[in-house]
Amino acid sequence: MSLPPPRDKQAYCTISVLEGGFVDVPMAQIVDTAPPQEVMRLPCLAFLLKHSTRPDTFVFDLGTRKDWETAFAPALVAMIKKWYGVDVPQDVIDSLEKGGLAPADVDHVCISHVHFDHQGDPRVFTNATVIAGAGSRALLTPGYPADPDAHFHADLLPEGRTRLVSPDDPEMVSVGPFASALDYYGDGSLYIVDAPGHLPGHLALLARTSPDGAWLFVAGDACHDWRLLTGEAGIADGPRFGCVHRDKETAAETLAQVRALVQEPRVRVLLSHDVPWYDKNKGGDAFWPGSLSSF
Repeated sequence: MSLPPPRDKQAYCTISVLEGGFVDVPMAQIVDTAPPQEVMRLPCLAFLLKHSTRPDTFVFDLGTRKDWETAFAPALVAMIKKWYGVDVPQDVIDSLEKGGLAPADVDHVCISHVHFDHQGDPRVFTNATVIAGAGSRALLTPGYPADPDAHFHADLLPEGRTRLVSPDDPEMVSVGPFASALDYYGDGSLYIVDAPGHLPGHLALLARTSPDGAWLFVAGDACHDWRLLTGEAGIADGPRFGCVHRDKETAAETLAQVRALVQEPRVRVLLSHDVPWYDKNKGGDAFWPGSLSSF
């Protein structure tokens, strides 16, 4: 399961955290130990990556839109209002602008999956290649407005500049505990990981953060809460909320792979809704224009 060792003159990524709003979530949707009344405010974290030898900017996830009530499909807005509270004092675009970057300056945008608190609006990143899991396409077909009950706009992924990543692609490789990942730059600095179970097309991110063996893994929604990694709780699947994952069994397998990665030396694991990490680090140097320290 060991991650690949560094090569000579190993390329790596400097990574900064971006704010992308907050979602108030009934925790009985997430962990099987939560009382029905427990609600937690989850940060929606996104990540800006700078390659060590290329003049590239890469953003993983886009958080929640400020205009979600008018921009999203009506069926999705109704679902959000039924279950969640949403607060977006600062979106990903605001977060980038704090360090002098506009959406047009971004070269690559990878969306872990198309849920509302991750999709943002990739169309405003006009010069970026948009990367998404191949399973996402079916969720957008026919999509809104052709299907008035659809949750996702048909044109969410920009035509002509979207790259769909499939576990069946011949360029996929195994890395650490994961069977299928795309070595995005071909130099071992950044892997886009197939992390199935939560939603079709779900992706995670594995990036080197130093030339001598440090890593960051961003789990997306493969895990929403650290109690699922420590074993203090299991995946919720109750009569009121059901299961937050489309395929619970596969999601549990992916979760086990993430749990194995936590044991690897010099690997930092972050969740896209990482409450303990956010509470400790909010407003700190890890956020753009600062960057995460390397392990």
